[in-house]
Amino acid sequence: MAWSTLTQALGGWMLAAMPTVTTPAEPRALAIRAYDLAEAGQEVLWLAVVEMRRSLGYLPTPIEWSWTENDEGESDARVVLLPTAPAGVPAGVLAVSKATIEPPTSWIYLDRVRWAMGHAGRPEPEAAVARALGRKFTRIALGGIRDEAEIRGHRRTYVGAQAGRIVRALTEAGTMNPVILLDEVDKIGADWRGDPSSALLEVLDPAQNHTFRDHYLEVDLDLSDVLFLATANMLETIPGPLLDRMEVIRLDGYTHDEKVAIARDHLFARQRARNGLRDGEVEVTDAALGEIVDGYTREAGVRNLERELGKLLRKAATEVAQGAETPIVVDSADVPRYLKRRRFHDEAADRTSVPGVATGLAVTGAGGDVLFVEATSMPGEPGMTVTGQLGDVMKESAQIALSYVRSRADRLGIDQAALDGKRFHVHFPAGAVPKDGPSAGITMTTALVSLLRGTPVRSTVAMTGEVTLSGRVLPIGGVKQKVLAAHRAGLREVILPLRNEPDLDDVPEAVREEMTFHPVDDVAKVLDLALEPVPAAVAA
Repeated sequence: MAWSTLTQALGGWMLAAMPTVTTPAEPRALAIRAYDLAEAGQEVLWLAVVEMRRSLGYLPTPIEWSWTENDEGESDARVVLLPTAPAGVPAGVLAVSKATIEPPTSWIYLDRVRWAMGHAGRPEPEAAVARALGRKFTRIALGGIRDEAEIRGHRRTYVGAQAGRIVRALTEAGTMNPVILLDEVDKIGADWRGDPSSALLEVLDPAQNHTFRDHYLEVDLDLSDVLFLATANMLETIPGPLLDRMEVIRLDGYTHDEKVAIARDHLFARQRARNGLRDGEVEVTDAALGEIVDGYTREAGVRNLERELGKLLRKAATEVAQGAETPIVVDSADVPRYLKRRRFHDEAADRTSVPGVATGLAVTGAGGDVLFVEATSMPGEPGMTVTGQLGDVMKESAQIALSYVRSRADRLGIDQAALDGKRFHVHFPAGAVPKDGPSAGITMTTALVSLLRGTPVRSTVAMTGEVTLSGRVLPIGGVKQKVLAAHRAGLREVILPLRNEPDLDDVPEAVREEMTFHPVDDVAKVLDLALEPVPAAVAA
C-alpha cells in the first residue's frame, strides 16, 4: 500500500468517525484502531505509527470541542456603567460612561454588575460584565508573550505542538460566545519568533475573526460571537493597527473621598478577616483612612492603600494578642504609631518658593502625577542642557521654550543682559524615571521666565500644555488623570489649553467644585496666571 493511499484512508476514516466520538476515552481507542489499520498496510509502518502517536494529542481537541454550544444568557443585552452613582450603590465602583455592547434589546445596569463584583473597587469588571451577561468568562495573560504561536498555535509537525491561547480559552469556557479577557495587551513583545500583536489583528478584527484559523487545528473558527475585553496601562506601547481595532474605555483614578469610602466599606473588612481579627476588636476612623490616603499612598487605584491598611491591622492584631483593651480605635493622630512617618508631603509650596521652579502635570502608567521643573543659568557658551532622562519630544519642547523666551524677551519684561552669554539648564527631578511627551511645554516656559524675572511661581498652581514658537498653547491628553493628580497633591488651580476645556466634563463633580481651572490659548496668559505679582518697588 502506498503512503499517500494509506494516509488518505486513515484521514477519511478518522474524519468520518469523529462526529460519533462523545467520550474522552474514545479518542484514544480511535487512534489505536487507526494504528491497527496502519499495521495492515505492511509498508511505511513507522510513519503511520508516528502519525497515530501525534493523533493521540490532537484528536481530543477537535472531538471534544463545543462547536455549537452557546450561553443563553443576556447575549443581546446592553451593559451600561453609569458615570455617577445611583441610589444605593456604594462609592468607588463607577468608572466607565460608555456602553460596552451596542444592541439595545435589554439593559443591565451597574447595580447588577456591582453585585457580580463581590468586592472593592474594580478588581475584575470584565468578570462582572460576563456574569451580568450570563456568559462564561476566561482570561488570557499576554504580558511577556513573544511567540506568535501562543496566539495562532503550533503546527502539528512540531514536537510538543499545542493549540494557541485563543483556542485553549474557548476550550476552557466550553462555549463559542464567552467573554475573554486579554490581560496586559500593552506588554506583548516581538522578536525573531514572530509578532503576537500582529496575530491578534485577525482575532480582534470583526471582518476577519469569523474565519480565524489556528495552526494546530487547521479548521476555521467563528470568533464573531466572542466578547473580547483587553486591558492596558499605556496606550503608547500598543501598535497602531491593533489599537485601531479596539474601542478605548479609560478607567481613571479615584478621588480622595472615593478611596476613603472603598477602604471603609470593602478593604477594612477584608483585611480584618485576613489578619485574624474579630468584628469589633479594631475600629479605624474616616480621619485615619484619610491620613493614610494623603500621607502614605499616592496612586490612582487602591492597591497600596489596602497594603498599608493591612500593615496597620497586623500591628493592631499584635496588641490584641498581647491583651490590649478592645476595641482599639485608630484615629488620624494614631496612624504614625502604626505606619511610622508620612511618606508624602504637599511640597509644592516649598519647591516653588524660589524663582525658576514650576509645577507641571504628567500621565504615567499608574495614572496622573505631579512633576517639578527646575531651571537655572550660568555664564558660559549660549545653549541649553536638559536632564532628567527625557525623551526626544521633551527635549525639543525645552528648546522651543527657550527660543520663545529669547525672541520675546522685551515683551516678557526680561532684561537682555540676563540672556546674553548665559547657558541654561532645565532639570526634571526623579531622574531615574523616563519621561517624554509634549505637555510640559508651558511648564518649562514658565520656569525659564520665572528664573529670568526673579519672580517665583504661585505654589497653588499646576499647569499642562504644549507650546509653539509663536506662543500658542496646544491641546494635550490625559486631562482627567492630571487633574486628579493635582487634586491629590493639594493643588487647587490648574492651567490647561483652551481646547481641552470640554475634557473637564470627565472630571468628577466633587473635584471640579474644589478646584479652579484656567483655560488659555497663549503663553502670555499662562505667565500672568502662574507667576507671583512683581512687587511695586521692583516694577518701578
